[in-house]
Amino acid sequence: MNKTPTIPRNKSTSKFLGLFQHLTLSQTAGLLGLGALSLVLVGWGWWSITERTKIYRLTLAAGAVEGESYILSKAIEQVVEKYQPNIQIEVKETGGTSENLKLLDANEAQLVTAQSDVPASSSATVVTNLYQDIFQLVVQGKSNIKQFSDFRGKKLRIGLPSKGGQFRSFIEIANHYGLQISDFNFVGSNEREADDAFRQGQAEVVFRVRALGNKYISELIQTYQGRLLPIDQAAAMKIKYPAFQPAVIPRGAYRGNPAMPIVDLPTVAVQRVLLAHRDTDKDLIQLVTSIIDSNRQEIAAAIPDRHKEVRPLVDSISRPNLLGSNRVPIHPGAQAYYDRDKPSFIQENADYVALILTVILLVSSWVLQMKSLVAGKRKDAADEYIKVSLELMNDDRGSIEEVQLDLEKIFRRAATDLIREKISQESFRTFNEAYKTTRESIERKRLQTERLQKERADELIKQIFALMQAKSGDIKNRLAKLDLILESAAAGLVSNHISQESFRTFIEAYKTARDAIGRKLEFEEADKVPSTSSKP
Repeated sequence: MNKTPTIPRNKSTSKFLGLFQHLTLSQTAGLLGLGALSLVLVGWGWWSITERTKIYRLTLAAGAVEGESYILSKAIEQVVEKYQPNIQIEVKETGGTSENLKLLDANEAQLVTAQSDVPASSSATVVTNLYQDIFQLVVQGKSNIKQFSDFRGKKLRIGLPSKGGQFRSFIEIANHYGLQISDFNFVGSNEREADDAFRQGQAEVVFRVRALGNKYISELIQTYQGRLLPIDQAAAMKIKYPAFQPAVIPRGAYRGNPAMPIVDLPTVAVQRVLLAHRDTDKDLIQLVTSIIDSNRQEIAAAIPDRHKEVRPLVDSISRPNLLGSNRVPIHPGAQAYYDRDKPSFIQENADYVALILTVILLVSSWVLQMKSLVAGKRKDAADEYIKVSLELMNDDRGSIEEVQLDLEKIFRRAATDLIREKISQESFRTFNEAYKTTRESIERKRLQTERLQKERADELIKQIFALMQAKSGDIKNRLAKLDLILESAAAGLVSNHISQESFRTFIEAYKTARDAIGRKLEFEEADKVPSTSSKP
């Protein structure tokens, strides 16, 4: 008979597996749980170290180098990298809001500064408000222009690049006053050229969306005798352009004596914001937002002295709201930082949570109790099966075949109860061990009985052949002894001391011996009868 091949195990593996052979199920589960927990802790530690040493690179598109947003962005870069060296920010010079938003949409820049009145795509999310940008119109000092509506019909040269967010803002104001792009001549491909055109008298007007106190506007006013114009009707413009806010340029904001402007001038303001691409890592943006909001003094200190007029803008950094008609959402990372002081759901609903936990504990207690009762009943049923199985091991009241049949019936009933979940798998495994032990014991008894039955039959067969081979003695007496041996074999069959198979073998031997002795008796009687052919 072929044996199923087994896979050899090395000694170290056998020793390791041997450690678990004498453990209970709960002990094994505890060790496995501890091992799993250890793996989790090691994995978490490795992840933590990896995260601490990983370098995150962000590109921040910030407009022109001389602009407030670029100067402020460079200061933010320094402070963020100081507190989080694994975050490296590259501040990139651009042409303004429109270019910044294109870079953000393409994810070539993960952070950008932008005017809130310029529509952003769905990839944009807001991180923080930076400061207010003020719409500022500067005209030549000798110009007879008094207000924006005076531009009509004059085809003035405007020092303003004909692209970007500032250009868009100017056209929106012009449209409000009924003017079109064709009513103006725009001078300068960038702000520097536009300012130079004003200085040289080649542009009558310069338009800028900048923070109050901008040094380039100050230069045009103080050195080149520029004059500020009012932009009124901001509240009316807000109907069409919700990002517009009424604002005022205070008297003397750019010069104290003589004052410039000479009175408080109405104008329009929009929010300058820091935007992030929506796919930028939440935790990363939360860190950046936290550093910006918590370290304003250091950000202000990081602004160089040559740009000290930008430092006051740091005080304007604030939590954003939905921005105008664009409704730019707050980045999830920034929202997580701003919501840090909000009570958690559990804190807000402590009473309900406590009630729910109490109900859960009560239900759990009942469930555990019911499980305990069910488990007890299952164990009792399994114990009964085990008891009956062990009793059959010592049952001598019937034949071995009957005992084996009873044992198989018990096994089938236990298997049926396992399927019906009347006993547990663990209890069934315990019963199965008792079943196998009893079955092996019965099998040993059967083999021993068969051996004794065969030996008994063999002894009787030897007696038969001894009678058959005897040379002396009365033949009739030997036949009588033979019949007595037959009676003994039959009694052994009835008492189960001789098996049916052994009895059949005995009968064959008996018939052979009886035939042989019978023939001898016939020969002996034939010799005693005188021959009829013989004469006296």
